[in-house]
Amino acid sequence: MSKNYYEFTYIINPVLEEDKFKETVDKVNKLIEDNGGEIEEVDEWGLRPFAYEMDSKGNGFYVNMYFTAPGEAIAEIERQLRIDDNVMRYLTLKYDAKMLRHRELQKKNEVPDIFAIEDEEDNEEDDD
Repeated sequence: MSKNYYEFTYIINPVLEEDKFKETVDKVNKLIEDNGGEIEEVDEWGLRPFAYEMDSKGNGFYVNMYFTAPGEAIAEIERQLRIDDNVMRYLTLKYDAKMLRHRELQKKNEVPDIFAIEDEEDNEEDDD
């Protein structure tokens, strides 16, 4: 069974107690692992404001993670999160080859700075 690489971001209800955030993160991690996933990285961004209100709330506790899992597992993971009252929203991105190459560069801190080249070109045009 082949596994795909995913980036997964979800928002936890901000009205929970501090220990409930950790409990919810652990629950989502276990859910992924129970469905054949292997977690690479979990990054808790913490409380962040929303651009607009969601469910009468102005902010949420964001968590971003990277993992590999079989494609069939995603449907079950998302089904479980839809019925979890603590998770307000989630977004699952399946990485293609180009995104995987970029992720590998990110891990090595070798992502090229394409904007620096554009800035140099702009400065050369200003000199003319």
